[in-house]
Amino acid sequence: MIAPGFAGVEAQLWLWLLAMVRPGAAFIAAPIFGAAAVPVQLRIILSLAIGMAALNSVPFVLPPDGLASVAGVALVAAEVVAGLSLGFALQIGYSAAFIAGETIANAMGLGFSNMVDPLTGQSTPVVGQFLSIIATFLLLAMDGHLLLIRFIVASYQALPPGNLMPAGAFEALARFGGAMFASGAIIALPVTFTLILVQLVMAMLARTAPSLNLFAVGMPATLLAGLVLLAVGAPVMGAAISDTLRQSLDMVQTLSGG
Repeated sequence: MIAPGFAGVEAQLWLWLLAMVRPGAAFIAAPIFGAAAVPVQLRIILSLAIGMAALNSVPFVLPPDGLASVAGVALVAAEVVAGLSLGFALQIGYSAAFIAGETIANAMGLGFSNMVDPLTGQSTPVVGQFLSIIATFLLLAMDGHLLLIRFIVASYQALPPGNLMPAGAFEALARFGGAMFASGAIIALPVTFTLILVQLVMAMLARTAPSLNLFAVGMPATLLAGLVLLAVGAPVMGAAISDTLRQSLDMVQTLSGG
């Protein structure tokens, strides 16, 4: 028999569990929050704190049979999809730096040189790691992590728990992914195009001087040119990465309805 003072504890615990779903799903898919180095306990605490405040701002009643029912499972699934969509929209813009880094690394001949990315735990080229660090600093500098939390809270007003995301949101997310893929190629275009010109010059030298050891001369020349171009083009690439991050934050705001 449950004591009278604890009669509503179970229902409150179920509400807290539901409140954690959308922010938790968003943090799993979003950069910085979803990093492998971020403890799971910290993500749970943040999800609970944000979800409790957001869920209290909208009227909501649990299904009559609780979350362990068909209606409850559908409700949780809708919350997971909403959270993943918000976090993934920001991750798409963040990934433009990885695309640019891999393109530049392959043009420099550093495609074989990989290191473990602390955010994803996957192996990425060193140039991609360099640009991802820049993207992380820029996202923190523009308060992108705080804006993500703000948009998650705002999404409860436009999309209360139990409502499905509109079908047009997934199409817009897919189109946005294509645009960010093109943005990554644009970020890498100046450095990559110049490196291709350097390789063309090396090819002309190999044709005019067949005795020249192309691997002994071409590889250091390409690496040196790539490092110089990265140093010269870092401000321009940083501005382009900032623009892609702003576009991804705008997409998150659009999906949240805020």
